Amino acid sequence: MATESSPRGGSRTDAAVPEGATADNEVLLDAHRDGRPLVPYKALWGVLLLGWVVSYSDRTLTGPVVAWMIQNRAGFIGDAANPATIGGLIGSMFFLGYMLTQYPGGRLGDRFGHREMIIVSLLAAMVLTVVSGLMSGLVAFVAARVLTGLGEGVFYSNDRTLIINHTPVEKRTLGLGIVIVGLSVGLTVGIVCTPLLIQWGESLGMGGGAWRMPFFVFAAFTFLVVTVVFTFFRTRLGGPLRLGPPFLQLLLFSLPTFIVIVGLFLLAETFRWPEWLTATIATLIAIVYTAIIVRGVKKSGRGPALLNRNIWLVYLAYIAILWNLWFFSFWSVQIVKEAAHSSLLAAALTAAFNAGAGILGFPVGGWLADRAVRSGKSRKTLALICTGVYSVLVVIFGYSVSGNGNQLPSLGLLGLLLFSSGVFFNALQPIVQGMTGDMVPVSERGAAFGMLNLVSEIGAVLSPVVSGILRDATGSWSTGVYVAAGIMIISFFLYVMVKEAPAHHEDPIPA
Repeated sequence: MATESSPRGGSRTDAAVPEGATADNEVLLDAHRDGRPLVPYKALWGVLLLGWVVSYSDRTLTGPVVAWMIQNRAGFIGDAANPATIGGLIGSMFFLGYMLTQYPGGRLGDRFGHREMIIVSLLAAMVLTVVSGLMSGLVAFVAARVLTGLGEGVFYSNDRTLIINHTPVEKRTLGLGIVIVGLSVGLTVGIVCTPLLIQWGESLGMGGGAWRMPFFVFAAFTFLVVTVVFTFFRTRLGGPLRLGPPFLQLLLFSLPTFIVIVGLFLLAETFRWPEWLTATIATLIAIVYTAIIVRGVKKSGRGPALLNRNIWLVYLAYIAILWNLWFFSFWSVQIVKEAAHSSLLAAALTAAFNAGAGILGFPVGGWLADRAVRSGKSRKTLALICTGVYSVLVVIFGYSVSGNGNQLPSLGLLGLLLFSSGVFFNALQPIVQGMTGDMVPVSERGAAFGMLNLVSEIGAVLSPVVSGILRDATGSWSTGVYVAAGIMIISFFLYVMVKEAPAHHEDPIPA
């Protein structure tokens, strides 16, 4: 029987590799057949968690930086007549770039290796976070953040696929939940440390440019993490990495996308049309792009796996998760600051309760989902409970910041509501991700998670700017909070219609 060199080292027998197995899955199969120890999946969880920490720190710091510029009338936002709208538009441009590499990132991972795409994403985050801190004008800053989004967009689908492919079936959802704790830690670090680092920049005499300091510091930590992740992948998960081909393919895709997004923002600045019009055009770009991807998937014959009615319900319901995630991640500091009339640092510490809730919510959600699978129960029921409770708590939070009680809400109350709602919100995510991974063949998981984030990132694209527009129009953040809750309630009924698939047991399982 013929053998050939494996793309990740070692050898494999052609007839022994299941049809459709990914490159990363072949590594697992090689080790299992040769009697070598399988990849230490808990160590894999640890390095991917670190990747989430720095990736989310690098993107979250924009919100607190914008809040500081608004408060101090500094930087390229301080003099704007509608600073909340401008700040939200910056966030939306980032997420438009982030959204448009979700599906290509997953497909490139299926083709070139999911490890490679993780490293490419982290390297892009590191370099472009530094570049963002060097920019002095609004358009240049937006361009840097768009490029950051395009690079970071490939992380999610490849991270989720690596975890599922290299974790025992009975612990998969727990792994998804534990690793994505890094998202919560990154959010917390970005929200809390950004004001402190700006203060440090002020103490060093940076003045109105003190907002740059967080970008430089977070980029340095990203460099340390990418070194750790690269070393682990090279020594413990498949040997040498070939970064050139996937990087070039991502670059070929990203450049025209970058030109379209930045061109839109530049036209908006040149002709001074309303920000809502820019947001509308950005949404149309996202919809057209999604339609092109969907058409391509159908033509490839993979539509039944990736575009059936059942999984479309999950794609659409997940829009609510991304809308709420980036409404609170981007604006929670400013919401608390205005509602409680607090300092920027006190508001950041209070808002961190929402981000930090994931440290508890993510693994608990994963553990509960795995327990449901082992006992033959439904993960969908858990998803419905988390969605329903979260929606109620967000409505209460909206009332608390509305000022209808003619009394300022306490920081303690706002922190409690942000934390309790955050626990249910974060528990929901690994539950739904686990359901998604089991709805498709193993060879399509990267593409499936790419499609999930491609469609759902519409929520992240719209949420910051729509919420900023509502704030500037009404003078209150409560309207934006109620909109976020309403979108989440709609997702509840979409989950009701989902037919949950059984957990896949055909993948190789570590002994």
